Amino acid sequence: MTAPSDVRTCYRHPDRVSGISCQRCDRPICPQCMHQASVGFHCPECAKAGKQKVYQGAGSWLTKPIVSPVLIGINVVVFVLQLATRTATPFTDGGKLIFDEVGLYGDLSLFGPLVPAEPYRLVTSGFLHSYELPFGLIHIAMNMYALYIFGVILEPIIGRLRFAALYTASLLGGSLGVVLLDPRAATAGASGAIFGLMGGAIVMARERGIDLMRSGLVTTLAINLFITFGVPGISIGGHIGGLLAGGAAGLILIEGSKRMGPKGDAISSALAVGLGIVLGIIAVSLMSSEYGNILG
Repeated sequence: MTAPSDVRTCYRHPDRVSGISCQRCDRPICPQCMHQASVGFHCPECAKAGKQKVYQGAGSWLTKPIVSPVLIGINVVVFVLQLATRTATPFTDGGKLIFDEVGLYGDLSLFGPLVPAEPYRLVTSGFLHSYELPFGLIHIAMNMYALYIFGVILEPIIGRLRFAALYTASLLGGSLGVVLLDPRAATAGASGAIFGLMGGAIVMARERGIDLMRSGLVTTLAINLFITFGVPGISIGGHIGGLLAGGAAGLILIEGSKRMGPKGDAISSALAVGLGIVLGIIAVSLMSSEYGNILG
């Protein structure tokens, strides 16, 4: 006897209804197949792979977020450098050509016509924030708080490698959104990548059967979208591009784990990063065809 087709059942016992998914591979499991892990439960295969250990004391660092605190640290250091150079002449040719005495912001922010000659701006812009005080402090504080929250939620569940891959794809997706909708505005901020984390979290929560409304994810997204479209000066392209890229990367990570189990983490992470690289290449190609190499 098997359960109705519209009911999730254990992947090892099709006759048993499942309300829990393995935290590593996302496959539905019944109580008999649940193995306690540091976060949630693992299926027998993931448990055998050695991923199910519950760390205590000094060993607990292995389950704590590392990627998200490192990202926060990089953003804070860059922000301090921005403040220190906000009256300096930019170092790069692109910064000197387009900007006037805005230091590091001119060197690293995203400006569409400069992308063909300085494609690194697609990445570096995601670690910059407004250098105008006090708005700059509010800008980075809000973004870093959101990054901390999603880091605490996502990173221990999906792992550091997959979290880093999701962030990378989201950041580059946000950059593509910027050059599509507003390429001639100097843009910076981590919010595109953070919207991508939101998109990835929603996709993964839905796959695990979590009620999206009760989780607060839909409400959080709705509020942020309202702010995005309602407040002037916010990069709509960056937010929407990051959200879509994060959702797509989340699907890639889920399918990789589903089809290959814990061994699929590295492959699915590489595919998610590959998605980000493709989005970056598209951005460079679009700007090259539109503006050429203005520094060449």
